[in-house]
Amino acid sequence: MNSLMRREPYDGAVSLQKAMDRLFEESFVRPAFSQDMNLALDMYETDQDVVVKLAVPGVKPEDIEVTVVGDTLTIKGKVESEEETKERNYHLRERRFGQFARTVTLPAPVQVDTTTAEFENGVLTLTAPKREEVKPKTVQVKAVS
Repeated sequence: MNSLMRREPYDGAVSLQKAMDRLFEESFVRPAFSQDMNLALDMYETDQDVVVKLAVPGVKPEDIEVTVVGDTLTIKGKVESEEETKERNYHLRERRFGQFARTVTLPAPVQVDTTTAEFENGVLTLTAPKREEVKPKTVQVKAVS
């Protein structure tokens, strides 16, 4: 036996109050910025290495922590805030401060103990050598007579 269900046209709509609450919470209470800061990351691989470049403007090298667990790379750090002066009349305030974390999956297994990290002009460059078992190997073909 078929039963009829009454359809409520506004059942899935978000109330204005809920939308404003979510906007306020995401903007001020726990901004999304605090986790990833929208940090630009480039990752590529060569035959020998996996290379990751991360733009971290305003961060000191000693405030960056890099960890590799399995095939997961995590970069954490913090950007110190400037002392706020009451006399300033800001027109824009877009730079953000606080802690950040960026996690990515590496495309190949790497040797963590020989990974290098260099920091220059606000760019962190990680060079992680691939494990021997995933590096390309050439097999020589011999002619049989």
